[in-house]
Amino acid sequence: MIAEIVYGNLISKKNMLEVFGLAGAAAPRIAAAGAGGKTTTLKQLAAEYKEMGRKPVVTTTTHMFKEDSPLFLEGPSVREILALLDKEGCVFAGGKAENGKIKRLPDAVMGEVLKLPNPVLIEADGAKMLPIKFPADHEPVILPQTTHVLYVYGMDAPGRKIKEVCFRAELAADFLGKSAEDILTPQDIAALAQSGLAGRKGVEEGMQYTVVLNKADTRERCRAALEVWEAMDHGNEMKVVVTGKESGEK
Repeated sequence: MIAEIVYGNLISKKNMLEVFGLAGAAAPRIAAAGAGGKTTTLKQLAAEYKEMGRKPVVTTTTHMFKEDSPLFLEGPSVREILALLDKEGCVFAGGKAENGKIKRLPDAVMGEVLKLPNPVLIEADGAKMLPIKFPADHEPVILPQTTHVLYVYGMDAPGRKIKEVCFRAELAADFLGKSAEDILTPQDIAALAQSGLAGRKGVEEGMQYTVVLNKADTRERCRAALEVWEAMDHGNEMKVVVTGKESGEK
């Protein structure tokens, strides 16, 4: 399922490029931050761009897992990136790192990548595989060239204890005026998503900010996503997108 919440209704979209308003963007620089499905979101966007013949580059400003795939380059030069783009139509590129990950490209290489006429998709945050994230002082790492920020929350989190579902749970609890033992609610996610200390942190003027409520795989989770939207201040024209593996009818 891919949908946008418009006036409290889920409006289905055919793909992520459409729902994020990216289909007509010439050379977007898209940063995914938060938790609960950043990599999955970027991989789906990359697949859609590749299908269009747009040849996306996927990289990171922090770390991301390196897959055993011919699309992944570790420590590449710009020439190597361009060669794989021509061959495969998509590339995942990063610097060499430990523990099966890649890290941010060297500044010179990143600078050249950001000059390319291709879409550049950037994983800008880490969350230890948890569905909710509260950023530390140094997070997320959003480049000034960024045009679109996708902040992801996992909808498997509401109804569970903050300490069980949130990376940096104590920071999140303090922000929400709760204990880490308290239950996370859809209203809490709305508060996080709208704050310049949390979801909007690092989002500069001119960057399009979208809240992505991912893992809305059941009817209950879709209802929770709608509750997140209902708790938001809608005067800021913030886009809210809901994604999931299922239709939300269960």
